Amino acid sequence: MTTPTTGPALLGVRHHGPGSARAVRTALDAARPRIVLIEGPPEADGLVPLAADAGMRPPVALLGHVVDEPGRSAFWPFAEFSPEWVAIRWASAHDVPVRFIDLPAAHSLAMRAEEEDAAEEIAPEKGESEERESEEGKPEEAGAQKEGAQKGAVRVDPIGVLAETAGYDDAERWWEDVVEHRDGDAFAALGEAMGALRETCGDGGHGRDLLREAYMRLQVRVAQREFGDDVAVVCGAWHVPALRKKTTVAADRALLKGLPRAKVDMTWVPWTHRRLARASGYGAGIDSPGWYGHLFSAPDRPVERWLTKVAGLLRAEDRIVSSAHVIEAVRLAETLAVMRGRPLAGLTETTDAVRAVLCEGSDVPLSLIHDKLVVGDVLGEVPEAAPAVPLQRDLTRQQRSLRLKPAAAEKELDLDLRGDTDAARSRLLHRLRLLGVAWGEPARSARGSTGTFRESWRLRWEPELSVRVAEAGVWGTTVLAAATAKAESDAVAASALADVTALAEVCLLAGLSDALPTVMRILADRAALDADVGHLAGALPALVRALRYGDVRGTDTGALAEVAAGLAERVFVGLPPACAGLDAEAAGEMRGHVDAVHSAVALLEDAGVRERWRTVLRTLAERDSVAGVIRGRCARVLLDEGVLDEDDAARLMSLALSPGTAPAEAAAWIEGFVGGGSGGGLLLVHDERLLGLVDAWLTGVSGDAFTDVLPLLRRTFSAYEPGVRRTLGELVGRGPSGGGQSPATGGPRGFAEDLDTERADAVLPVLRLLLGAGAGAVAGTGGGNDEGDNSLEGAVA
Repeated sequence: MTTPTTGPALLGVRHHGPGSARAVRTALDAARPRIVLIEGPPEADGLVPLAADAGMRPPVALLGHVVDEPGRSAFWPFAEFSPEWVAIRWASAHDVPVRFIDLPAAHSLAMRAEEEDAAEEIAPEKGESEERESEEGKPEEAGAQKEGAQKGAVRVDPIGVLAETAGYDDAERWWEDVVEHRDGDAFAALGEAMGALRETCGDGGHGRDLLREAYMRLQVRVAQREFGDDVAVVCGAWHVPALRKKTTVAADRALLKGLPRAKVDMTWVPWTHRRLARASGYGAGIDSPGWYGHLFSAPDRPVERWLTKVAGLLRAEDRIVSSAHVIEAVRLAETLAVMRGRPLAGLTETTDAVRAVLCEGSDVPLSLIHDKLVVGDVLGEVPEAAPAVPLQRDLTRQQRSLRLKPAAAEKELDLDLRGDTDAARSRLLHRLRLLGVAWGEPARSARGSTGTFRESWRLRWEPELSVRVAEAGVWGTTVLAAATAKAESDAVAASALADVTALAEVCLLAGLSDALPTVMRILADRAALDADVGHLAGALPALVRALRYGDVRGTDTGALAEVAAGLAERVFVGLPPACAGLDAEAAGEMRGHVDAVHSAVALLEDAGVRERWRTVLRTLAERDSVAGVIRGRCARVLLDEGVLDEDDAARLMSLALSPGTAPAEAAAWIEGFVGGGSGGGLLLVHDERLLGLVDAWLTGVSGDAFTDVLPLLRRTFSAYEPGVRRTLGELVGRGPSGGGQSPATGGPRGFAEDLDTERADAVLPVLRLLLGAGAGAVAGTGGGNDEGDNSLEGAVA
C-alpha cells in the first residue's frame, strides 16, 4: 500500500467498486491499523456491531430520518463489494474499532429541509417538488446536486473527467481497465489524479463537500490523538486531497459553526441491487451492480463463470444453449478484449459475445440478461436486533407468520379468500395500502377469475417502503391500530362523498371493523346533505362492492345496506332531471355515471331495486330532453336486459335517427347505443335491421353535417375489433337482405337449412382433448352409433 510516510493511511475509493474493495482489504491486512474511519454518518457508530451479525446480508443501507418527520430521510447503501462494507467487516473480524466521520445526519437532513423550504418560497407555483430520499450512496450528494442546481454550478464527475483525459468515451470501461482488471492498489495514483483535478476544478460544484471535509479533518485529528498514526481512513477518492490539506482546527470549526440541527434516528434496512443502479436515480450509483458483485465474489475465471450464469438464465427461459455455445462465447469475449487493447474481457466484451453466440445476433434476450443478471433483483436482509419502529416490528412479525417474504423481484400472488391464511394476507396488504405502504398493488387475476372470493396482487418490496412504514408509525404501533386510526382520520377529512364510500370499501377489504362505524356515520351524514346526482351516482358503486366484499368476508353489512338502498333511491329520483339539457362533455360524464350505477344495481340482490332502475332507464331512453348519448346508452342497456325487444329497439333508433333530429345528436345516440366497447358491433352484425337504419341515416346526412359528425362516428366504430369492422363493411356493401335473413334458406344469414355433420365431426378430437375424455366419450353426430349416449351433453355428464 502506497501511503504517506507519516499521518493516517488515506484509502481513496470509488463507492461500490469491487476493485477498490479488494484493494482496501489488502491495504488493511498490510497496515493493521488500530482504528478504521469510514465516510458515513457518525450517528451510526452504535450500529456497526450489527454488521457482523449472522442475519446481516448485503445489500443493506443505513437509514437516517428526522424523528418528528420520518419523510425527511437519507440512505447510505452498502453492497458486498462496497469498500466501506469490506472495511467494516475487516474491522469486526480483527476487533478494531470503527467510526463514521462524515458530516452528521443531524446537520445534513436539517440543511436539506432548509434548502427545500427556501426552494418552495422561490418557486411557489412549481407543481411537484423534487422529492429525494437520498437514494444516493452518500446522501450529501443529493443535497449538493440541489444546491449546485440552485447556484447554477456545474457538478464535476471525477471518474468521467479522468476517463475522458485518458482518451476513453466510457467512464465505466476506463474504471474497469485501470482498477477492476489490474492487481495491486491504485490509492496513490488516484489520490494524485484527484489532487490535480481539484486544483483545476475546486470543489467541482459539490458545495457542501467543504463542510463535510472540514468535519472529516476534525475527526481524523481526534483519532490521531488517541491512536497516533495507526489510523486508516476509507473515503471517496475525491475527498483525499482535502483530507491531506493542512488547515487549522479553528478554521475547520469556523466552517461548521451555526449549522442547523435536527433530532435523527438511525437503523439498518434492506437494500437492492436495482436501487444501486445509476438508472434508479442514485447519484453514486453504478451501471451494473450484478456484474460488479460477480467480479468481487468469483474466486477465479470470472468471464467463464459469468457466461455460465447467462447460459443458465437463457435455458430457464427455454432457449437452446449448449456447453459449446458457452465455450465459443468465452473465446469470442477474450478475442474482443485483445483486439480492443483491454487487459481482460469486461462487460462490454461479454455482452457482445452473448449477443453473437448465445442469442444468435438478437438483442431481445439481452434486456432479460441486463435486468436479471447485470443489474439483478438481490434484496438484502437485516437482523431482528436492528433498531426499528414498533410498526415495522409488527409488520415483520406478520410477514413471517403469513409466509409473505419481501422480495426485490416482482411477484404475482393469487389469493383465495375462503382460506384463513389468504384472507389474512389480503387484509394485511389492504391495510398497508391505506397507510401508504405500497408493497402490493391489486392486479388482474392470471387465472382469469373475477369472483369476489379471489384476489390477485403484484408484490415488490422497495427500500423506500421502510421510510413509509416509519412515517405511518404516527398512526399506531401495530398495522391494525395504525390502519384503523388512519381510516377514521381520512373519513373526517374527506371532501367528497365518493371518497367516503371508497373508504368504507377499504375498511371492509382491510377488516377494519373498529373504524367502520365512524366511516358509516360520516357517510350517512354526507349522503343526506349532498344533492348532486353525479356525486351520489359516483359513490354508489363502491358502496355496493363493499356489500359484496363484506359478504365474502363474513362481515356484518346491515348498516351499509341501508345507506346503499337510500343512496340508490335518491339516484333514481334525481337522475332523469339531471340528464336534461347537458352539453356534450357533461353528457359523456353522466353516461359514465349511468353505466356505473347499472353495474352496481346488477350486484344488488334486491329485485325491487332492479325493477325500479329499469323504469328509470326506460324513462331516460324515451325522454327527448335527455342527451342523445345517454338515451342511446339506456336503450342499449334495456335491450341487453331483455326489457326491450328488437322491435322496440328499432323503434327508438328510428325516432333518434329521424330527419328532424340534428345530425350531431343522432350521432351521439349511435355512440351511446353501439359504442364504448359494449359489443355494439356484433349487435349490428347480427341484426341487419338496426344496421340498415344506421346506414340509411348516414347516407341521408348532408355533406356539411357529415363532416361535423365524422369524428364522433369514427371514434365509435374504431373501437370495434378488425373482424367486426370488416364484416360490417361486407354487409353494407352487399346491401339490405330482408332483415338479416338468408334469401336461399329463409333462416339467419350464414346458416344452412340442415346440420353439416361432416364439419361438426371435425371438432370432436379437440373436444375430447378439452374435456379430458376417452377416445369414445364424444361420438360423431352422423355415425349412427347406438351404443349409449353419443351427444355432447352425455359426454359432459
